[in-house]
Amino acid sequence: MAIFDLLKLSFLVSLLSESNSVSSINGGGVAVFPPTCERIECPSYDVIHGGDGFEIRRYNSTMWVSTQPIDDISLVDAGRIAFFQLYDYIQGKNDNHQKMEMTAPVITEVKPSDGPFCASSFVVSFYIPKANQATAPSAEGLHLQKWGVTYVAVRQFSGFVMDDDVGKEVSALYESIAGTVWSDAIDKSHADEAATQYIVAQYNSPFEFKNRVNEIWLTFNWEDGLAI
Repeated sequence: MAIFDLLKLSFLVSLLSESNSVSSINGGGVAVFPPTCERIECPSYDVIHGGDGFEIRRYNSTMWVSTQPIDDISLVDAGRIAFFQLYDYIQGKNDNHQKMEMTAPVITEVKPSDGPFCASSFVVSFYIPKANQATAPSAEGLHLQKWGVTYVAVRQFSGFVMDDDVGKEVSALYESIAGTVWSDAIDKSHADEAATQYIVAQYNSPFEFKNRVNEIWLTFNWEDGLAI
């Protein structure tokens, strides 16, 4: 394997690795553009609203390649399990033997688990580059997710993602949107017990120890959003 490929491998593994430092950005703020997105492709979005400790974004149609649900008690451990399937996929282990560029963020959807001893079920996804979305191939054990226009409530935090801190960031996001015009729409979209509870988005290379940006996403439907 070439040195560049080894660096990419290390990058993506570390995005899903455990560490010991998570802190809020500007006390739980938003509007920090992930530095990674200046170097590699990220999905584009429009900022619809900037609130106190949260941001509302509108993502246009995007394509993701995703793992099957992984039942585990740890988001970090589930990410390690998922990584190799997704990395192999962009390296050409797919039905078309098609290679793709690395993108960000790596997202992990957290859902209720069907397993009797597992707290959550995790689906880990890579964003498909725009150049490959129209021809994105399938692969054994993976599936493609095409998102339509999607509204997302976002909270940012820094450091390396740890299981113990993710729940705190999710709670803080819910607290910041409580009582706002967005609250009812978000609560309604997450009322289904089988729905995705939240998404963790990770952007940075493991070699970046400063200005790390991670995000909690709450996706929701907003029928009147275009009129805001």
